[in-house]
Amino acid sequence: MTTDWTDSLAALRATLPGADEAPAEQPETEATTDSAPSGNRQLTLCYERKQRRGKPATIISGFDCSDDQLSDIASKLKKRLATGGSARGGEILVQGDRREELRTLLADMGYKVKG
Repeated sequence: MTTDWTDSLAALRATLPGADEAPAEQPETEATTDSAPSGNRQLTLCYERKQRRGKPATIISGFDCSDDQLSDIASKLKKRLATGGSARGGEILVQGDRREELRTLLADMGYKVKG
């Protein structure tokens, strides 16, 4: 005799107090686009050559969004600059010294850039 777990869950919910009430609808929040900054947080641009076998890299730090949103932002930047890079841990790494181009692109996306 096997029962579907959804049937068991529905039976359990029916025994809970307030089960006859309809679930309250939660107000919808405004969805933010992945290119819109959250808050007034500043991003920091940093040029680095250490621990990269002499190859230059520009690092953008200060993001406070999810990893999926960070990957989307990094993907857009890399496509616009036609370069490689990566995104992890709240930072985006772009290959090469691209500080000036990144500063203008991030400003166009609505971010405040320092450094």
